[in-house]
Amino acid sequence: MKKLGSVAVTVAGALALAVPLAGQAQQPQQGPQGQQPVVIEQVLVKVNGDIITKSELEERQITALRQRNLNPDLVKNDDELKKALAEVTPQILVNAIDEMLLIQLGREKGLHLSDEQFNRWLTAMRKEQGLEDEKRFEQALKQEGMTISDVRRNVERQFLIQEVQRDEFGGKLQITEEEARQYYLAHQPEFIEPANVTLREILIEVPTTNQQGRPAINVGQDDAAAKRAEEVRGRLTAGEDFAKVAAEVSASASKANGGLIGPIATHELSPDLQKTFDKMKPGDVTQPLRTKNGYQVFKLESTKPSTQRQFDAVRDLVADRVYQERSRSEMRKFLDRVRRQAIIVWKNEELRKVYEQQIAAMGAGTGNPG
Repeated sequence: MKKLGSVAVTVAGALALAVPLAGQAQQPQQGPQGQQPVVIEQVLVKVNGDIITKSELEERQITALRQRNLNPDLVKNDDELKKALAEVTPQILVNAIDEMLLIQLGREKGLHLSDEQFNRWLTAMRKEQGLEDEKRFEQALKQEGMTISDVRRNVERQFLIQEVQRDEFGGKLQITEEEARQYYLAHQPEFIEPANVTLREILIEVPTTNQQGRPAINVGQDDAAAKRAEEVRGRLTAGEDFAKVAAEVSASASKANGGLIGPIATHELSPDLQKTFDKMKPGDVTQPLRTKNGYQVFKLESTKPSTQRQFDAVRDLVADRVYQERSRSEMRKFLDRVRRQAIIVWKNEELRKVYEQQIAAMGAGTGNPG
């Protein structure tokens, strides 16, 4: 919670730099005599009469920055934070307004999350997250700064959005066998199983020391490790079992499995290793190879060439891809229509420009779809 608080303070302090806000935000107004002043929240935009406030925008910005693993302690200056906010804010605005429009439509349709539905979701979530113990669950809520009411509100928002999507265009998302097959035929290169190798390894580690803040290697120790790696290879070529030797001498974690690693896609190997294994046949053992951590000896266990995965083997994957593409397409068309019908009143001209530019970029296929 301390980190979250520090992010909030940092964002709030830089908001004026990132996106100029109109008017005086959250200015206290004097309440009745003897009472504390009342803080008036700043409205940034009205969407069919519902509002998005400065605080709501800041909360979304904080979440986006946390998802980017932005550590406020590492933010060197306001310009750095301003840049990060400028990158996330356009899509945040679009998402916030789209969500509001969908939720409004859900309420117009009379949709609501019942107690039974929420409790069923909550029970499943707590079981999945290992939070069935009441005390642990309460601690988790406290750590996130949330109440059970906050959780329900968030779940209900997602419920309304999903139900509206299902009601508006869910029927268009049914995928036939023929549609899936045609997609597969048009995208066959995407369903190729890459060539791979299965290896065994032995690592003879070379110790490193720290000199003036940089790792250094003792030449004598390096030579000793190279000599030991040659001796190990000699044992292997003399007929000793690779797995047993690996378990005895290897410094790699794979020693627990007899040095076995893989299958590894060949394109993930370094070019030098690819060339080495291309010249080998299963059962061959390499010369000791100098790598980052020391000297490695590899045995080629098996190779498998790239193969075209057949439609029957990837039917579900193909159907899911077709579904996702169609869902995004239908959602874009639906949101375009809903946005045109909405009454959106901006209280901040700079934010309006940011929003409209992002909508235009998404229409041109250059923006983040969300």
